[in-house]
Amino acid sequence: QVHVTESGGGLVQAGGSLGLSCVASGGTFSTYPMAWFRQAQGKEREFVAGISWGGMKTWYADSVQGRFTISRDNAKNTVYLQMNSLKAEDTAVYYCAADSQSAVVGLTAPYEYDAWGQGTQVTVSS
Repeated sequence: QVHVTESGGGLVQAGGSLGLSCVASGGTFSTYPMAWFRQAQGKEREFVAGISWGGMKTWYADSVQGRFTISRDNAKNTVYLQMNSLKAEDTAVYYCAADSQSAVVGLTAPYEYDAWGQGTQVTVSS
């Protein structure tokens, strides 16, 4: 069973940068895709970015393309999300997710991921 834990959230001004980390345990980290989702207050959880098991393929939501970068270090069982040029609308709880049941890339629906962290709050002040 895979467990993931996020860290790195906080308060940042609009236009600033913030990095998130997610450590996974259980399973074989280097064999499954990972993703970041977010959920703003009163809204549904939405896909942010995903990365293939080897890190060669990444995919992003249109709203963060060009501003956010997802990466992973399989030696450290860790996936990262670097967020630049942050906007007030990026304010949300950010969740790390693992698709430990398949190696399919490009998945963006929450139900396609089976392991979730507890989330970390990111607040962007305008």
